Amino acid sequence: MKTNILIVDDEVTIRELLTGYLTANGYSVTAAASVHEAVRLAEKTPPDLLISDLQLEDGDGFEIIARIKRQRPDLPVILLTGVLFDEDVVEQVIRNMVNLYLEKTTPLAKIGESIKELLGEKPR
Repeated sequence: MKTNILIVDDEVTIRELLTGYLTANGYSVTAAASVHEAVRLAEKTPPDLLISDLQLEDGDGFEIIARIKRQRPDLPVILLTGVLFDEDVVEQVIRNMVNLYLEKTTPLAKIGESIKELLGEKPR
């Protein structure tokens, strides 16, 4: 069974880019554009990993993370955002809510490597 990754971003180009890359690398991908859609999809098909933007039109990534983690507390989470944070804020967020914080300008190969590390997969 393929690893299921839930991508949440209100930018269609980001969703399509990540979906295409991850699908090509053997993952099953579910994509959502909103908090409501993400929570509904996570209930229907529980993800093995969550990649979420921070700022969404109907809420924020922290809301999604908190709601999904209530059901799956050990779910690995990557916060992929264009919002730049002070290092102290990043450390606090990572420690409390997410496993990894990446900027949207991060190369796809680096995102792929990070996913493999979080899922405990061996490099191909």
